[in-house]
Amino acid sequence: MAWDRSLDLLEVHCQGEIGKVIVGGAPEIPGATLLDKMNHINRVDESLRRFVTFEPRASVAMSVNLLVTPTRPDADAGFIVLQADRAHPMSGSNCICVVTALLESGQVAMREPETIVRLDTPVGLIVARATCREGRCLSVSLDNVPSFAEALDREIEAPRWGRINVDIAFGGVYYAIVDVDQVGSAIAPANARYLAEAGIELKSLISEQVALKHPTLTGVDEIAYVMFRGREPDGAVRTCTTLKPGRVDRSPCGTGSSANLATLYARGEVAVGERRTSRSIIGGEFVAEAIGITEVGGRPAVLPRITGRGWIYGREQLRISDEDPFRSGFALSDSWGPQVDQLG
Repeated sequence: MAWDRSLDLLEVHCQGEIGKVIVGGAPEIPGATLLDKMNHINRVDESLRRFVTFEPRASVAMSVNLLVTPTRPDADAGFIVLQADRAHPMSGSNCICVVTALLESGQVAMREPETIVRLDTPVGLIVARATCREGRCLSVSLDNVPSFAEALDREIEAPRWGRINVDIAFGGVYYAIVDVDQVGSAIAPANARYLAEAGIELKSLISEQVALKHPTLTGVDEIAYVMFRGREPDGAVRTCTTLKPGRVDRSPCGTGSSANLATLYARGEVAVGERRTSRSIIGGEFVAEAIGITEVGGRPAVLPRITGRGWIYGREQLRISDEDPFRSGFALSDSWGPQVDQLG
């Protein structure tokens, strides 16, 4: 079969959360930095994002990671997270997928027993340490960007649940973290639909009541996700991050775990050198460790290290053609719900 153009992808998941990686065929994205490139995708040309994240080539319960040439000399590769709603500046599970794909495909040379991979992202440099054996990437530890609490126990008016308290924190993107009992539920697979709908509703309400602007990153000025939080008998934090158009993260969520670590640090509940386990709605685990402290724009911040595992489960090639009747993709309310009306 002769195709003029195509995209090559590795199909990867991290603790069940799909984070495919485009390893060939993608166009160059304008911009001097990864942040510029992300903003170009979000503000100027969303065609690639729609092509790889909308039906008929994709579903809402996944992300696609765009590999790009790094814009800084100290990085081995760069990537941008593409999701159904927009391009996002960072994701821990997707970063683990990217490192796994780079190493097991040979795009970055693997060294055993540990390979260090430096990644250029819209939020800055991420240093990953991959444990490797016999050509396999067994686990990845990410030294994430400085994470900080913006507000603790911020009171929000939510007509469906009354007044609720929310922690607002940055862990690579901004999160609103809500103790799950405040919405009368628990983090369990049977409650995924309820939590997804509740999270999207709360995101809209919180965004109306809380103004955000990252002190150093242009365009990173909104709550990306609502993450529900619970406590486990063994001390682990149960997490359920909710994403547009209305689904839950299958992984324990790396940036969300970083944001939660920042709230624990701000409350004096975690110190440098201490670890916390984050457990997802389906039981997958990340380990979040506070490896140092710093500040961001005058705010005290923690340096998080997130450890998890990715798994390559297949390969995919997508044909690019001007004759494709659905090149821009489409969305239906059976998966998008009422948010389908908000699409341009």
